Amino acid sequence: MDFEQIYNTYYMNVYSYVMTLAKNQHDAEEITQKTFFKAVTTTKKYAGNSSELTWLCAIAKNLFLDELKQKKRYKDTEQTEIVAETNIERSFADEETAFRIYQVLHNLDEPYKEVFSLRIFGELSFRKIGLLFGKTENWARVAYHRARLKVQERMED
Repeated sequence: MDFEQIYNTYYMNVYSYVMTLAKNQHDAEEITQKTFFKAVTTTKKYAGNSSELTWLCAIAKNLFLDELKQKKRYKDTEQTEIVAETNIERSFADEETAFRIYQVLHNLDEPYKEVFSLRIFGELSFRKIGLLFGKTENWARVAYHRARLKVQERMED
Protein backbone atom coordinates (compact mmCIF):
# COMPACT_ATOMS: atom_id res chain seq x y z
CA MET A 1 0.00 0.00 0.00
CA ASP A 2 1.37 3.41 -0.96
CA PHE A 3 0.27 5.67 1.90
CA GLU A 4 1.46 8.86 0.27
CA GLN A 5 -0.80 8.14 -2.68
CA ILE A 6 -3.70 7.21 -0.36
CA TYR A 7 -3.15 10.41 1.63
CA ASN A 8 -3.06 12.59 -1.48
CA THR A 9 -6.07 10.83 -2.99
CA TYR A 10 -8.38 10.73 0.02
CA TYR A 11 -7.32 13.57 2.33
CA MET A 12 -9.99 16.04 1.16
CA ASN A 13 -12.72 13.37 1.15
CA VAL A 14 -11.90 12.30 4.71
CA TYR A 15 -11.50 15.89 5.87
CA SER A 16 -14.89 16.84 4.35
CA TYR A 17 -16.52 13.85 6.02
CA VAL A 18 -15.02 14.70 9.42
CA MET A 19 -15.97 18.36 8.96
CA THR A 20 -19.62 17.31 8.61
CA LEU A 21 -19.31 15.43 11.89
CA ALA A 22 -17.22 17.87 13.91
CA LYS A 23 -18.45 21.16 12.43
CA ASN A 24 -15.17 22.66 13.60
CA GLN A 25 -12.17 23.22 11.33
CA HIS A 26 -9.52 22.63 13.99
CA ASP A 27 -11.14 19.42 15.25
CA ALA A 28 -11.69 18.20 11.68
CA GLU A 29 -8.04 18.77 10.78
CA GLU A 30 -6.87 17.05 13.97
CA ILE A 31 -9.10 14.01 13.50
CA THR A 32 -8.19 13.73 9.82
CA GLN A 33 -4.48 13.70 10.68
CA LYS A 34 -5.08 11.08 13.38
CA THR A 35 -7.07 9.03 10.86
CA PHE A 36 -4.19 8.80 8.43
CA PHE A 37 -1.71 8.15 11.22
CA LYS A 38 -3.87 5.30 12.49
CA ALA A 39 -4.27 3.96 8.96
CA VAL A 40 -0.48 3.90 8.54
CA THR A 41 0.12 2.23 11.89
CA THR A 42 -2.66 -0.39 11.59
CA THR A 43 -2.35 -1.61 8.00
CA LYS A 44 -2.66 -5.23 9.06
CA LYS A 45 -6.27 -4.56 10.07
CA TYR A 46 -7.28 -3.41 6.57
CA ALA A 47 -8.70 -6.55 5.01
CA GLY A 48 -9.67 -4.99 1.70
CA ASN A 49 -13.36 -5.89 2.15
CA SER A 50 -14.36 -2.29 1.49
CA SER A 51 -12.93 0.63 -0.42
CA GLU A 52 -10.00 2.50 1.06
CA LEU A 53 -12.19 5.60 1.46
CA THR A 54 -14.81 3.63 3.41
CA TRP A 55 -12.07 2.19 5.63
CA LEU A 56 -10.59 5.64 6.26
CA CYS A 57 -14.01 7.16 7.01
CA ALA A 58 -14.76 4.35 9.47
CA ILE A 59 -11.49 5.12 11.28
CA ALA A 60 -12.32 8.84 11.24
CA LYS A 61 -15.81 8.24 12.63
CA ASN A 62 -14.45 6.11 15.48
CA LEU A 63 -11.82 8.74 16.30
CA PHE A 64 -14.50 11.44 16.25
CA LEU A 65 -16.69 9.42 18.63
CA ASP A 66 -13.70 8.83 20.93
CA GLU A 67 -13.03 12.58 20.91
CA LEU A 68 -16.66 13.30 21.83
CA LYS A 69 -16.52 10.87 24.74
CA GLN A 70 -13.29 12.39 25.98
CA LYS A 71 -14.66 15.94 25.77
CA LYS A 72 -17.85 14.91 27.58
CA ARG A 73 -15.83 13.27 30.36
CA TYR A 74 -13.65 16.36 30.67
CA LYS A 75 -16.67 18.68 30.71
CA ASP A 76 -18.46 16.56 33.35
CA THR A 77 -15.33 16.48 35.53
CA GLU A 78 -14.82 20.22 35.13
CA GLN A 79 -18.43 20.98 36.13
CA THR A 80 -18.17 18.74 39.20
CA GLU A 81 -14.97 20.52 40.23
CA ILE A 82 -16.57 23.94 39.80
CA VAL A 83 -19.50 22.93 42.01
CA ALA A 84 -17.13 21.50 44.63
CA GLU A 85 -14.95 24.62 44.56
CA THR A 86 -18.02 26.82 44.93
CA ASN A 87 -19.16 24.81 47.96
CA ILE A 88 -15.74 25.13 49.59
CA GLU A 89 -15.62 28.87 48.84
CA ARG A 90 -19.03 29.29 50.48
CA SER A 91 -17.68 27.54 53.55
CA PHE A 92 -14.97 30.20 53.83
CA ALA A 93 -17.70 32.81 54.21
CA ASP A 94 -18.35 31.50 57.69
CA GLU A 95 -15.38 32.58 59.81
CA GLU A 96 -15.54 29.61 62.16
CA THR A 97 -15.74 27.15 59.29
CA ALA A 98 -12.89 28.99 57.60
CA PHE A 99 -10.69 28.54 60.65
CA ARG A 100 -11.54 24.81 60.74
CA ILE A 101 -10.61 24.49 57.05
CA TYR A 102 -7.29 26.25 57.70
CA GLN A 103 -6.60 23.77 60.51
CA VAL A 104 -7.35 20.85 58.22
CA LEU A 105 -5.19 22.35 55.47
CA HIS A 106 -2.35 22.96 57.90
CA ASN A 107 -2.28 19.25 58.74
CA LEU A 108 -2.69 18.05 55.15
CA ASP A 109 0.26 16.20 53.61
CA GLU A 110 2.18 17.58 50.64
CA PRO A 111 1.63 17.89 47.72
CA TYR A 112 -2.09 17.99 48.52
CA LYS A 113 -1.81 21.04 50.77
CA GLU A 114 -0.01 23.10 48.15
CA VAL A 115 -2.10 21.91 45.18
CA PHE A 116 -5.31 22.69 47.06
CA SER A 117 -4.06 26.11 48.13
CA LEU A 118 -2.84 27.00 44.64
CA ARG A 119 -6.17 26.02 43.14
CA ILE A 120 -8.47 27.65 45.71
CA PHE A 121 -6.49 30.64 46.96
CA GLY A 122 -4.17 31.20 44.00
CA GLU A 123 -6.93 30.43 41.47
CA LEU A 124 -4.37 28.72 39.22
CA SER A 125 -5.40 26.43 36.39
CA PHE A 126 -4.56 22.74 36.59
CA ARG A 127 -2.14 23.22 33.70
CA LYS A 128 -0.18 25.86 35.64
CA ILE A 129 -0.20 23.79 38.83
CA GLY A 130 1.14 20.84 36.86
CA LEU A 131 3.87 23.04 35.40
CA LEU A 132 4.88 24.26 38.87
CA PHE A 133 5.37 20.68 40.03
CA GLY A 134 6.92 19.52 36.77
CA LYS A 135 3.97 17.18 36.25
CA THR A 136 1.01 16.93 33.89
CA GLU A 137 -2.28 18.77 34.01
CA ASN A 138 -3.95 15.43 34.73
CA TRP A 139 -1.68 14.88 37.74
CA ALA A 140 -2.73 18.28 39.10
CA ARG A 141 -6.41 17.41 38.66
CA VAL A 142 -6.01 14.12 40.49
CA ALA A 143 -3.96 15.68 43.30
CA TYR A 144 -6.52 18.46 43.74
CA HIS A 145 -9.42 16.01 43.71
CA ARG A 146 -7.73 13.86 46.36
CA ALA A 147 -6.91 16.93 48.47
CA ARG A 148 -10.50 18.13 48.25
CA LEU A 149 -11.77 14.72 49.37
CA LYS A 150 -9.32 14.71 52.30
CA VAL A 151 -10.44 18.19 53.36
CA GLN A 152 -14.10 17.19 53.16
CA GLU A 153 -13.48 13.96 55.11
CA ARG A 154 -11.59 15.75 57.87
CA MET A 155 -14.19 18.52 58.02
CA GLU A 156 -16.87 15.90 58.71
CA ASP A 157 -14.86 14.44 61.63
